[in-house]
Amino acid sequence: MAKIKVKSAKEIELIRDAGALAAETLIRAGEMCKPGVSTLEIDEFIGDYTRQHKGISACKGYHGYPRYACISINEVVCHGIPSANTILKDGDIVNIDITTILQGYHGDTSAMFCVGKVSKLAQELVDTAKFAMEEGIRAAGEQGARWYDIGNAIQDIADEHGFSVVQDYCGHGIGRGFHEDPLVFHFRNNEYPSFIEVGNVFTIEPMLNAGRPGTKTLSDGWTAVTRDGSLSAQWEHTMVRTKDGIEILTLPR
Repeated sequence: MAKIKVKSAKEIELIRDAGALAAETLIRAGEMCKPGVSTLEIDEFIGDYTRQHKGISACKGYHGYPRYACISINEVVCHGIPSANTILKDGDIVNIDITTILQGYHGDTSAMFCVGKVSKLAQELVDTAKFAMEEGIRAAGEQGARWYDIGNAIQDIADEHGFSVVQDYCGHGIGRGFHEDPLVFHFRNNEYPSFIEVGNVFTIEPMLNAGRPGTKTLSDGWTAVTRDGSLSAQWEHTMVRTKDGIEILTLPR
């Protein structure tokens, strides 16, 4: 495995700035998740708000991706393309995934939003996915933590609640690049046995399915859905390993 870059204090500050803008944008976008609102309306807001605050939406044009953010509903695991034809309805669970570039550095975050009253299963999945992310973050901050400890902690939570962990997508290092080393697996694994070092900056972004973990990509080349049609939920933060543990870099100011 290639040595994972240790970021300088200045780089971390710039990532923190980008992360704060991404987080603030995400909060406001989440407030729009109401019945009758199209995902395109939310996406246009994200693009406008980011520009108004001197940022760039990293997703737009990334390997040809057409919109400012990814908005994934119900059985969509990730990379849902916003559309005027996709209208939110009561009972939907929605993931909004935003990556912002500010002063050349990236901040990447996502969260789940419930539209109206959702089913008991949907709420449990949303809550468990958040807890799984938090446990992954906790594991990354432990003394002597190794990269594979993150996935092991997340898998334990999913197993305990009867959900599965998607293995087709993972977290990643981040900084000047949108996706840098290492790959951060969210399932039980023995990959990347090296220690997480102070100054490593990366994302943890587990995707949990109510059914089996398999996914497939639709004909648009982006939208990933559960193979069995079950619900999926994801949460994400960008963070840095410090001497004291973990500092989350995608928090609002």
